[in-house]
Amino acid sequence: MNKLESSFKNMVLSLVIISVVAAGALAGVYILTLKTIEAQKTQKQQAAILAVLPEGAVIDEIEEVDGLTVYNAMKDGEYVGAAVESEANGFGGPIKLIVGFDADEKIINYEILEHQETPGLGDHIVEWFKNADKPGQNILGRTANGKLRVSKDGGDVDAITAATISSRAFLLAINKAYAALHDDVEAHTGASQQVHQKVVEENSAEQNNRAQEGKEKEANNE
Repeated sequence: MNKLESSFKNMVLSLVIISVVAAGALAGVYILTLKTIEAQKTQKQQAAILAVLPEGAVIDEIEEVDGLTVYNAMKDGEYVGAAVESEANGFGGPIKLIVGFDADEKIINYEILEHQETPGLGDHIVEWFKNADKPGQNILGRTANGKLRVSKDGGDVDAITAATISSRAFLLAINKAYAALHDDVEAHTGASQQVHQKVVEENSAEQNNRAQEGKEKEANNE
């Protein structure tokens, strides 16, 4: 009986030691790779900022406006636009992007930083809305007015096929970015600083309501 108890204790002790060693090894690997992961994220972010701004533009000032980060850009001593980080909840989770605007608040380009949308459907947000061959879905060059909506919601932007929720979330993020940009521009030009939170809230409420209504219908498609 003593021998049996001893064997059982030894087995439990061995399992505990193995678990502790494994946990320690995983923690060590995580710590070693954390800096690399963060460095890669920073590089991706910096590349995205350059991709959405006019060629040769240089970041002059970084500000927080309406909870979003705005990167104001200069070229040859003149303001040429800004890149704005924004996000909204899509079908699979947060969609994080950065969008560039020129000095006239027209959309130059956008880059998706992170998303969890369905492969082959919602993940088309990466390129769908900047397809120059499809004017109905292309938002580049448009004068941003904070009210971009898919056609199903009365707007003039063609949603991604079978991925309306992802499309709504993407456009909401763009609208939020515009609101932050516009507030920032008004503040710097000395104009009356009208807060555009109402625009964001209206877009958010409407699109969230429609997303809730349509999510069950799209669940089988996306």
